[in-house]
Amino acid sequence: MTGRTTSTGGVSRRFLLTAGALGAGQLVLSACTTSRPMPQLPQLPRFGEEMGGGFDHAEIYAARSDGGFLVPAVPYERIPSRFLRQYVSDPTGEAPGTVVVDTSKHYLYLVQPGGQAIRYGVGLGRAGFEWSGRAVIQWKRAWPTWTPPDEMIARQPELAKYSADNGGMRPGLDNPLGARALYIFKDNVDTLYRVHGSPEWWSIGKSVSSGCVRMINQDVMDLFNRVPNKTPILVR
Repeated sequence: MTGRTTSTGGVSRRFLLTAGALGAGQLVLSACTTSRPMPQLPQLPRFGEEMGGGFDHAEIYAARSDGGFLVPAVPYERIPSRFLRQYVSDPTGEAPGTVVVDTSKHYLYLVQPGGQAIRYGVGLGRAGFEWSGRAVIQWKRAWPTWTPPDEMIARQPELAKYSADNGGMRPGLDNPLGARALYIFKDNVDTLYRVHGSPEWWSIGKSVSSGCVRMINQDVMDLFNRVPNKTPILVR
């Protein structure tokens, strides 16, 4: 494994790590991790034009069977409505098909034709772990394996059981990468930055994870189906 490096061209901080094979799939090394237990959240008011936004939230956030797992329903009524999936006027000015992450507002946009965009709420990295710049979604994986890098294991020794030598954490509902992961490369180099699912729906709209863009599992599954490999992505 290599140590920590920095580079220019929009990458503010990252680790260069290697990925090996695990059975027939990829063993992917990532700094993404879980955050904390679910806090007690109050029921939130829902009002205005952001309610709905062209999607039936009761339907899209319902439980579903996928890849041999039962993805739990999301209590969307307890999430601020601005972070639920919805169609909005595109504020990015980017070409249709581009993914844009607005880190200041915790939004991810998938730009659509005709001046529209699909907007999703996201959780982001704590200060000191963020990445920004232009890159591409090099490839995608359903129900990925998660392997913490050595630097993370040094900070959190309890994660050693998921090291590369131990085969990583197997896919599942508790895996920090969730139901889907989209892998971001810049200039054909893995940034170690991911757009991925998370079972921790209460972390959407907050900055709590180690560097990656986390989404509600149902939302990242939707995005996964809409974007091909080599999709351009801008994190700003």
